[in-house]
Amino acid sequence: MASQNLKHRTTTTTTGEDASISTVTGTGTGGTSNKSKRKRNMGMAKRGLRSLAVAVSVPLSLTLASIYVGSSHSHGSLQKPFWFLPLWALHVTCMASSFLMGLSAWLVWAEGGFHRNPTALSLYLAQLGLSFVWNPIVLGAGATRVGLVVCLAIFGALTKCYWIFKEVNPIAADLTKPCLAWAAFLSIVNLKLVFV
Repeated sequence: MASQNLKHRTTTTTTGEDASISTVTGTGTGGTSNKSKRKRNMGMAKRGLRSLAVAVSVPLSLTLASIYVGSSHSHGSLQKPFWFLPLWALHVTCMASSFLMGLSAWLVWAEGGFHRNPTALSLYLAQLGLSFVWNPIVLGAGATRVGLVVCLAIFGALTKCYWIFKEVNPIAADLTKPCLAWAAFLSIVNLKLVFV
């Protein structure tokens, strides 16, 4: 078995310029195994891209649905502080946070983190569901007190996700940091809406 993978080196000398050229000749099926290995790697890469597309598009779709459901006329009637973000900026930032968390969760999944620690998956799904309901609760129905509880729960779930993701993949944990900052800012905004 090991002798099939051996390579023989031969040196040939050309007569015109007296230059030495080294060539490597292989025995066995080294050329075909490289092609099958390359094909297998391409198949894995395609599956990885598909799973990445699903991991990012599902949270983004849920966020868009949440924005659509939460878009109502009661947002205009809410008394907001002057530093409150415009509605379009709020929605874009929610989508960016959703994208980053989807990418972070995909990195953890690719490392096998959800199989080793099922709590990570439940925490990710909890923050995804809570993020989905915050927009309709606060901006749609105007229930700012309930929205504040939801915001604090999102922040708690993201904090736990950060610590669990950090054990599996540090890059995934770093992608969670902007989402944590956004959840903290959203909690402050929501708190101000409660007392306005």
